[in-house]
Amino acid sequence: MTLSSRIPGFYKLSPKEKLTKVKEMVGLTSEEADTIWLGRPPIEDVDRMVENVIGVIGIPLGIATNFLINGKDYLIPMATEEPSVVAAASNGAKIARIKGGFYTTSTEPYMDVQIQVVNVKDPNFAKMKIIENKAELIAEANTQDPVLLEMGGGAKDLSVKVLETDRGKTVLISLTVDVRDAMGANTVNRMAEYIKPMIEKICDSAVSMCVIDNYAVKRLARARAVFDKEALGGQPVIDNFLYNYSCAYYDKHRATGHNKGTLNGIIAVALATGQDTRAVESGFHSYAARNGQYRALPVWEQNEEGDLVGTLEMPVPVGIVGGISHFHPVAASCIRILGVKSARELGEVLAAVGLAQKVAAERALADEGIVRGHTKMHARTVAAMAGARGDLIDKISKQMIDEGLVRSDRAMELFAEFSGK
Repeated sequence: MTLSSRIPGFYKLSPKEKLTKVKEMVGLTSEEADTIWLGRPPIEDVDRMVENVIGVIGIPLGIATNFLINGKDYLIPMATEEPSVVAAASNGAKIARIKGGFYTTSTEPYMDVQIQVVNVKDPNFAKMKIIENKAELIAEANTQDPVLLEMGGGAKDLSVKVLETDRGKTVLISLTVDVRDAMGANTVNRMAEYIKPMIEKICDSAVSMCVIDNYAVKRLARARAVFDKEALGGQPVIDNFLYNYSCAYYDKHRATGHNKGTLNGIIAVALATGQDTRAVESGFHSYAARNGQYRALPVWEQNEEGDLVGTLEMPVPVGIVGGISHFHPVAASCIRILGVKSARELGEVLAAVGLAQKVAAERALADEGIVRGHTKMHARTVAAMAGARGDLIDKISKQMIDEGLVRSDRAMELFAEFSGK
């Protein structure tokens, strides 16, 4: 079956029917589909992932549709507990699709590891000595991962700075490593630890830490898209959209909300594919404040044709080999559904999803308001909390929306009325 992320009526299918459809489209095995349906690997495997395991908490796993990125269709797995996130991403992608979808690029998958040397008698002199030994340090670091070297990766550069701190001057070294398709934390940390004795000897002082730099500014993904003016609701909606973006750019309170909304989609995909979501999110926020003030990270403009143009550049410390993305069968299956062949491609998908997520959320905010935009899913949640199940959830939520009374007390009244309980 030819993959197209435009699947009319997909949302109307039952969960089992949706999974069957995805299985047929991407060629999942029955075992993979069964594991996705279960939502976790065997508990014996879970026990090896973290300490003191007592069970597993389930997060809903959905599929966002309509994504066209660099001319290729993608089904986007998203793990999230927040209502409307999957629908919003699908809607944003549908609007972008009118003008050709998303276009993405990325830098090489470079990650830095920081090595701090403390109590150095002559820090600037030590800095120069480290630079003089740069080639040897890089060569020694590369002895730690010959497979990575064969794949074209490995340590590529080394830089040094003297940092003024409240505990005096410290020498801070950054070793830059091409980690290829891994997230890279274990690799770069191991390299740094290996060259630690050499650095201590050069500086005649102690290294206090060797740790990955999560501010992954050398590993960026970029996405852009044009969103059709009329599909967004016309000029009044775009005007409000740009007014709201201007507020988010200059006010850190609104910027926080704007970026949170963008991350709703990004983190949902990162979680589904087994990424270090804290690394992705912390890098995103730091990059939003890179010029000294925390700002909205996506950029929005109106072009000469009157359409909305969105761009996003963000750090993407992600991987498709090693870690949970490899060990967790559901995460591995999500990567297969996504169809990405490299960590760079995964990072580019995250940037595109962030734009889609945000344009849909801001459109709702600029047009109908955030409450109305969330009402349908909220009503279903309230109905379920009142005890409703199956078709009764839809019946009670529709009644509450029609009445304009989406409240727990009304849900319980309707549950009692419709169920006879």
